[in-house]
Amino acid sequence: MVMDLAVELIHATVQLEQPLGDGTRTVGTGFLISAPGPEGKPRTVLITANHVLQKMPGATARIGYRIANPDGSWSYSPQQVKIRDGDGAELWTHHPNRDVAAMVIKAPPEFAKAAIPQDYLAAEDSFETYRVTAGDEMMALGFPRGLSANSAGFPILRSGRVASYPLSPAKVFPTFLLDFSVFPGNSGGPVFINRPLQTGPVLQASNGPPAPAGFIAGLLTQQVELNNERLEIGIVTHARYIRETIALMQNPLAPQTLAEGMTAVSGSRTASAEEAARE
Repeated sequence: MVMDLAVELIHATVQLEQPLGDGTRTVGTGFLISAPGPEGKPRTVLITANHVLQKMPGATARIGYRIANPDGSWSYSPQQVKIRDGDGAELWTHHPNRDVAAMVIKAPPEFAKAAIPQDYLAAEDSFETYRVTAGDEMMALGFPRGLSANSAGFPILRSGRVASYPLSPAKVFPTFLLDFSVFPGNSGGPVFINRPLQTGPVLQASNGPPAPAGFIAGLLTQQVELNNERLEIGIVTHARYIRETIALMQNPLAPQTLAEGMTAVSGSRTASAEEAARE
């Protein structure tokens, strides 16, 4: 039976937060990926945007786990996770060129089971295989301004249309745009396609249950603002860079993708939404 990727990712998505001691807190979104270690042993990896963890100055953060109760209800049960050592050094791995972070964590057993297998991350040909193009709908999970869908701490599911073209290859276009409202707290959340292939077999996760009808396209890393005006556009970093960051955890010399520039007419220049987001 093919599983519903939206439901599976809802269970795998968590709120990340760190109180700042002045009554405020830094909040972001993360999601869990199951990625075997060098010896093939099971391993749960937390994925988020690198800036989410960098903006947390303390040594520990809280992961918003949820516990299923015997009566069918759920309880919110955040737990501490160490993100810096005693000297303040980062304990996570980040991609050198893109806003992606990964860290191995020890999750409660029920959450370790909810982690999405790494094979569900988009491969080089996933966008072409699923015929994804500008105008197609994608879904995103997150905690806008630290809000959850309910008291159990489940993420809020949103959707938007792909707002840029082309989408591949990732080495040339490492990010793409999604037309939906982005707020602080959304950063680091998964962005995904939740529909079956139009033709051909459904992708299969290796050594596991049938893959869901869809794939994780990337993670939300920025909102576009120009002159302090929010443009209701999100920037999504391709899943290729999530794969590369996971590879860097066990091999710092693993190959990394440097975005390739496109040949342009001398003297011409166009402003991009990604540049606007950084300004």
